[in-house]
Amino acid sequence: MKFLLTTSSRHGSTDEIGAAIAKELRVAGIDVDQAHPEDVTTVEGYDAFILGSAVYMTKWTPEAVAFTERFRDELAAHPVWAFSVGLSGLPKGEIADPNRIGPVLLLIEPEDHVTFPGRFAPTELSLRERSIARLGGASEGDFRDWDSVRQWGRAIATTVLARA
Repeated sequence: MKFLLTTSSRHGSTDEIGAAIAKELRVAGIDVDQAHPEDVTTVEGYDAFILGSAVYMTKWTPEAVAFTERFRDELAAHPVWAFSVGLSGLPKGEIADPNRIGPVLLLIEPEDHVTFPGRFAPTELSLRERSIARLGGASEGDFRDWDSVRQWGRAIATTVLARA
């Protein structure tokens, strides 16, 4: 089984989460390629996909959305898992809108979709991004839950290996 794991990240947090998931799959003996969605020219040769995107203003990045549109038919014919990264200021377990990227996911019907808290580091953001984040009540800090990320990666590996 060969996976393609795409991550669309503006400031690196989503890429780091994707790398942790890929590591769990590799530990389980699963072959994984990791790429940014805008760099993928073909999905031929992949048996399954994991798509991850940062969430800004309730939406996946344009690059992640374009990937799902570009490869819609291929994705629909294979197992797909999806994760979103954002909502860094919300306490654990209080995701305000789990359907925030629903229209994108309806195109690909993933096996599972999870939202992981992200990181809010104002020094890495533009003035516009900082202003929007502060207006939205984001708190500065790294809220990523690495145990949950690794657990989700292991759960995907367990599911895939049970089907083999």
